[in-house]
Amino acid sequence: MGNGSIIHPGDGQRMSAGTGVRHSEANPSTKDPVHLLQIWILPDQHGHQPGYEQKSFPEEEKRGRLRLIASPDGAQGSVTIHQDAKLYVSLLSSGHQVEHELAQVRFGWLQVAKGAVELNGNVLKQGDGAATDDRRLVIKATAESEILLFDLA
Repeated sequence: MGNGSIIHPGDGQRMSAGTGVRHSEANPSTKDPVHLLQIWILPDQHGHQPGYEQKSFPEEEKRGRLRLIASPDGAQGSVTIHQDAKLYVSLLSSGHQVEHELAQVRFGWLQVAKGAVELNGNVLKQGDGAATDDRRLVIKATAESEILLFDLA
């Protein structure tokens, strides 16, 4: 049970546990492996009503750019979360890059879901995450990659 939001970035699902929900994940296949990245975000306050939201974000909206997929106000068609955080996803081909500017009072967390990238020149590979308070973030792929960028208060 919990009082947070679960986000599945690949398919744009968001579940808000609200006052308490039991949740588990299972691979329905007995022969195919599963690659799952589950993100828990604590809410801005306790007592939100439980909720569920699911949206698809086509590859062309993520390819070579940062696509907002979760935000406090549902901006740009993103799923809504109860926290001062924005979650972006991007698909990058080797050699391509995206940039993001953080406001003065914010910091970033980059999670490499697949592939390998450089964050402001620092090498990261699949499964790596990095926090930064640099204002300007330059994320360059060194292999076919999928990244998640959290813009946090």
